[in-house]
Amino acid sequence: MSQYITDTTQLKCDKGASPTPLTVTSQSFMKIEGKLQATEEDKQPNANIKPFGMCSVLRSSCSPSPIKWENTSEFEIEDKKELLDSSTCQCSVGGKISVVKSAQSFVEE
Repeated sequence: MSQYITDTTQLKCDKGASPTPLTVTSQSFMKIEGKLQATEEDKQPNANIKPFGMCSVLRSSCSPSPIKWENTSEFEIEDKKELLDSSTCQCSVGGKISVVKSAQSFVEE
């Protein structure tokens, strides 16, 4: 069963060297355990998605270039689909961004 993700959930890129936390800026009122819930609009480079260290495609420092979140929830916050632990985001450089399974508590969809 897919679960919602929130601010500070760890993301990874299959072409990057290290995980990085998601920063939620797309909405300011829906929270789970005190953390803002993520939506498909949380995809801005450096604002929402920080670099993943070294990029194996560029062979240099990661410069995230997210395109669009896929596998999002059917539920929305202000017309923006909610992100799930199964959501992925293609990077225009060539990697695929996904959620690292963490110890954080999730709320089931």
